Amino acid sequence: MKDMGHIEETVFKQNQRDSSGELSGYSFHMADAGTDAMEREKAFLFASAEGRALMAVNEALRKLYRGEYGICESCGNPIARARLEAMPSARLCVSCKEKEERAARTGSPLPGAGGEGQ
Repeated sequence: MKDMGHIEETVFKQNQRDSSGELSGYSFHMADAGTDAMEREKAFLFASAEGRALMAVNEALRKLYRGEYGICESCGNPIARARLEAMPSARLCVSCKEKEERAARTGSPLPGAGGEGQ
C-alpha cells in the first residue's frame, strides 16, 4: 500500500507539472526556458493549423450537403476534379486562386471579391 501511495504522489506531481506548462522536468535554466517556450509555440501553431484545416473540411462537408460542393466561390464555375482531389476543401478554382495569390503578393484587392478562399 505504501508503494501505491508513492506512485500516486509521483503521478500527481507529474500531472501538475505537465498542466502548468512546464515541459522540462529538470533544473530550470535559461536555455530550458527558451526551449520550453519554443516547444509551446510549436504546439500552438500546430494546433492552430489543424483547427483551420478541420474548419475547412467541415465547410466542404456543409457545401456537399447543400449541393454547392465543387463550385468556385468567386466566379461560380465548377472547380476542376483534379484540384478537388488534391485539395478537397478548395473553395476557389485554380484561376481565381491564382488571382487571389497575385493580389495578396501585390497588396491589391481582387476585383469584385472579398479576397477570401482557397
